[in-house]
Amino acid sequence: MGAGEPRAGRRDAPHRTKVEERSMRKPVRDGLLPRMEARPTQSGFTYRYHPVGAKPINLGSDRVAAIRKVLDLTGAGDDLGTISRLWNQFQETPGWKRYSPYTRADYTQCSLKLLEIFGDMRASDIDATDVARYLRKERADAPVRANREAALLSNLIGLAIERGEAKHNPCREVKRNEEQPRTEAPEPADFAAFAQWLAEQRGQRAMIGMAAEYAASAGNRKVEFLDLTWSQIDETAGHIRIKRAKQRGKKRGEVIEQIEITPQVAALIARLKIARAAQKNEDCLYVFPNRSGTAYTQAGFKAMWQKLMVEALKRKVIAHRFTFHDLRAYYVTQHKAERGALPDLHANPATTARVYDRSRIVKRKAL
Repeated sequence: MGAGEPRAGRRDAPHRTKVEERSMRKPVRDGLLPRMEARPTQSGFTYRYHPVGAKPINLGSDRVAAIRKVLDLTGAGDDLGTISRLWNQFQETPGWKRYSPYTRADYTQCSLKLLEIFGDMRASDIDATDVARYLRKERADAPVRANREAALLSNLIGLAIERGEAKHNPCREVKRNEEQPRTEAPEPADFAAFAQWLAEQRGQRAMIGMAAEYAASAGNRKVEFLDLTWSQIDETAGHIRIKRAKQRGKKRGEVIEQIEITPQVAALIARLKIARAAQKNEDCLYVFPNRSGTAYTQAGFKAMWQKLMVEALKRKVIAHRFTFHDLRAYYVTQHKAERGALPDLHANPATTARVYDRSRIVKRKAL
């Protein structure tokens, strides 16, 4: 073979630099289990496991399958990549810690039904048909809630992908159930009758009624005012200061709503003070306390509200059922009718108009 001729067997081989050749020879360790080895090939990697005192075991070129085989060999892979295990791991991530307590509680509630169906399944074994069946059939009686549960499932499978326990997210391939936004707010007469009915019963029922009156007058979410303290009410300055919920990024916890104390709100505060004195608990910090003198939890308040709503319908106190969140729409609709403009509830005014403005009569001028 002449000096200028190419060496046999290397004619079609791609040219590599010395740095590339060294990287091809160097074992890859990122994301692998102890005693595993990733060996570079022309098309990717092939994996091996080195048992103590025995020959290496070939694991193939599929990284997820290779890790699972090693865990099976060592007796530690029974629940690798299962949704139940991913749910536990999800609660240890930095992202979980950044969620508000309300979001954590909501995800925890979503996990109950989700784990019943998918708990023992591996994320890598779930496909789009499984997700679609869950949304359309297994949770057909609660389509909106099913959407929230599918969002949690998507987060868990996303975590599995990051950990090398799955390759794709089937939740992104399935269309969510269609959600019909609510279009009606409580009628003023209905709400007034409901509030008066609760006020006449005193005790915790009256407290729930006053919380509803506050929501209808100030437009705050439950998560924003259930733990409202008396120190946040400044009657001298004439306002109530509350942190706005559902803020993202740098705005989280930084947007403060300063709510005007109108004559209607002032009268409500006076009644709340009378209730506080009647309970002989002047040291209670919370404006809307439960029987124990602490703030209501989301679940506790919701259960109490649903119980009262069912009873009010049965006794024909009100003609139509409404949710507590509908009181936010009630506030927006009445604010627009009385003051001629929508209140500032969102960074984007279009969101307030689209979601909460439920005016049935639109007034405009003729030429």
